[in-house]
Amino acid sequence: MSKRGPAASTKLLTGLIGAPIAHSASPAMHERAAEALGLRGHYQLIEVAGADAAGLAMMLEGVRRLGFAGVNVTYPYKEAVVPLLDELAPGAAAMGAVNTVVVRDGRLTGHNTDTTGFARAVAPLLAPAGNTVAVIGAGGVGKAIAFALASLDVTDIRVFDSEPERAGKLVALLAAQGGARMARMAGSVEDALNGATGLVNGTPVGMLPNRGMPVPATLLHEKLWVADAVYSPLITPLLAAAQAKGARIMTGRELAIYQAADAFELFTGLAPSTDVMGEAFDGVMAERSSTYNAA
Repeated sequence: MSKRGPAASTKLLTGLIGAPIAHSASPAMHERAAEALGLRGHYQLIEVAGADAAGLAMMLEGVRRLGFAGVNVTYPYKEAVVPLLDELAPGAAAMGAVNTVVVRDGRLTGHNTDTTGFARAVAPLLAPAGNTVAVIGAGGVGKAIAFALASLDVTDIRVFDSEPERAGKLVALLAAQGGARMARMAGSVEDALNGATGLVNGTPVGMLPNRGMPVPATLLHEKLWVADAVYSPLITPLLAAAQAKGARIMTGRELAIYQAADAFELFTGLAPSTDVMGEAFDGVMAERSSTYNAA
């Protein structure tokens, strides 16, 4: 990644656009990473629900003018911001989803570190060959997950979304990249999981206060690994059900840390400590768990 950026300054202003985001561990991770590198960082939560294109454009113009090094973007705006940016990194352009916007010389460039972060996180779960992965959700996170799997040469990807058109578009995007040679749209979660070796939830189902499951527990089994992009709570209903069936699981922790680390490096040109970011993440989750249990 580029070594240009605001790293020569002692101040670093970054943030997150999305809704709801009060639960986000990103401020703690980014501010602790900045401190460890001798920077004075502030990570601002910009929570605006229901913003239309004009509202998003106003927020991005503020980011451009107010001295931000960049911002992260989360649900529900990862796709909506794409046409509002000055340019896109190749990976973000290919999938049409952005979770990181870098400000350089007054220009806004979109990147997707959900893809690079998930690729780093999921790699230990994959077999050397023969991986068949069901991806539930074809929105911004689902796109990043599917592209990450394709980058790891997972050639059998089944995509299910409650809106079939979105799933079809994602499969077409994967095909256009020449990867995921057997990527296809699944007609149901049962279809997606038939013969699968792995399952990834790329939807917000299971994120507090929601306690739902994107997949019926009856479809889970011990030969399946199960990953969830949701990290609030860390053990989602899906992961709890998978554990009960003896399946290997991956929480949203690793994705949260790795995507944040890659975004931080894009913002600053400096590689942060993932150990420091992990400690910050764990501290947030421990505090949240204690507050939730007390309630």
